[in-house]
Amino acid sequence: MKQYLKYIKPYLVSFVVGPLLMIVEVLGEVLMPYFMSLIINEGVANRNVSYIVGIGLTMVLTAFIMMAGGIGGAYFGAKGAISFAADVRRDVFLKIQKFSFANIDKFSTGSLVTRLTNDITQMQNLVNMALRMMLRAPGMLIGAIIMAFGMNPRLALVILVVGPLLALAIFCIVRVAFPRFDIMQKKLDFVNSGIQEALTNVRVIKSFVRGNYEEEKFSRANDDLKEASLNAFRVMILMMPVMTLAMNLTVLAVVWFGGKQVIAGEMLVGDLTAFITYITQILMSLMMLSMVLLQSSRAIASARRVQEVLNETIDLTDDQARYKNLEVRRGKIEFKNVSFRYYKDNHEKVLENISFVANPGEIVGIIGSTGCGKTSLVQMIPRLYDADEGEVLVDDVNVREYSLYHLRNGVGMVLQKNVLFSGTIEENLLWGDEKASEDVLSAAARAAQAEDFINSFIDGYDTELGQGGVNVSGGQKQRLCIARALLKKPKILILDDSTSAVDTATESRIRESFSTSLKDTTKVIIAQRITSVMDADRILVMDEGKIVGEGKHMELLKSCEAYQEIYYSQMDKEAS
Repeated sequence: MKQYLKYIKPYLVSFVVGPLLMIVEVLGEVLMPYFMSLIINEGVANRNVSYIVGIGLTMVLTAFIMMAGGIGGAYFGAKGAISFAADVRRDVFLKIQKFSFANIDKFSTGSLVTRLTNDITQMQNLVNMALRMMLRAPGMLIGAIIMAFGMNPRLALVILVVGPLLALAIFCIVRVAFPRFDIMQKKLDFVNSGIQEALTNVRVIKSFVRGNYEEEKFSRANDDLKEASLNAFRVMILMMPVMTLAMNLTVLAVVWFGGKQVIAGEMLVGDLTAFITYITQILMSLMMLSMVLLQSSRAIASARRVQEVLNETIDLTDDQARYKNLEVRRGKIEFKNVSFRYYKDNHEKVLENISFVANPGEIVGIIGSTGCGKTSLVQMIPRLYDADEGEVLVDDVNVREYSLYHLRNGVGMVLQKNVLFSGTIEENLLWGDEKASEDVLSAAARAAQAEDFINSFIDGYDTELGQGGVNVSGGQKQRLCIARALLKKPKILILDDSTSAVDTATESRIRESFSTSLKDTTKVIIAQRITSVMDADRILVMDEGKIVGEGKHMELLKSCEAYQEIYYSQMDKEAS
């Protein structure tokens, strides 16, 4: 847990002043019963009104000082805890942003959301409680014990019998509760993952009429979480009855033995009243400590889960890059005997011995059956994944030698799954270049054949897009993503089946615009339609992770059997 100390240092004032102010409140609580005993023993017994008023005013002043200390302690406690949690959450989010795809695959999205929200909230609650109770509970415990033994050492021995028994009970409860909270958080992960998946894919669920199935699936996950939560909190539920029983038995013992001493004239009534209050304070302080321990058992489980993210080793970094300031300038791509597998302990290769060269400004088409490794291949270029064997070079430099920022800044990608964000069309397009002028923005939209439908909206570029672009069609979404990539003015543009939802005429106009707007950019086009790559300078035909053909359209039509099968099957479909 030393890892979290750095989040405390910036707010050390809150972490020090808060508990100290709580001590002011504790001192008042310890003194108040003593003042009350003086009023009873001296003022009431002797009918001394002025003495009662004097002590009463002292108690009022003490109450105001206690209030100031309590408010100040609560304020600094909340400030320190909230600031601590905010900084932890920021660093966890920044760490996740640096994750490679392999790192993200290790954690489910729902689990990462839970760690960023619920787990860090548990840590915040513990810090807040600790700042308020860290000195308050021990201070009250020590102060009340001193006052109780000072008043009546013989009667105070009662606490020496009850205290150890109560401490043992608390220890057993916390020990049982700790592993149950860890299980509960994992069940919460599963529920969050299910909710996210169902909401993201709600249209698919409705179109397949699978609402009942998803409801049953969620109910099972929710019931599992409920049972795990009940198992954890069932232990916590024991805490209060145990503490209450111990408190009532102790008070009963004090009244019994203390009453006998009062009758025998060995103890004053005011002292017995104050003594009962001190015994109650001792037990209350033990209760506060037990609540901190219970909260800590849940928070420690959460802290470990957060720590797993913070300590995750990122497998794609530019720490060892030799040319961190080097930028992609020409756009030449070269693969040298590249092999790759997603799971390193899996012997099956997704790509095997891939070698080819794409010269600056060329259009390279990649075609092949589904699952043959086309997308995996292009993801090597901006280092979304690293090759297991061989080299990927950009401008004759191994991609590992670039900084990730400069490498990826030189590569524009339109992914197979088009992603838009909540906000306006303009805000989404400006992801490509946040400083782009209206004219540049419009030119990119025209090149992507998107300007006409954008202008057809009442608000034009200010049209609000729903989450993921749900209020535009698939073809419109693809064209917006292409326009966004064009704004980036990359030296390498990768289009991963990104025109599948547009008609062939629109696709043809998009390709024509590339010859002017991206004349010097190397373009890599993955497509299912053979017409999308027929005019490419170089076509790669892939099958089962290997390149089985390379050349221009007419060359492959004569020499590559796999290409012939794709071509004639698609032409026959169009003819029919």
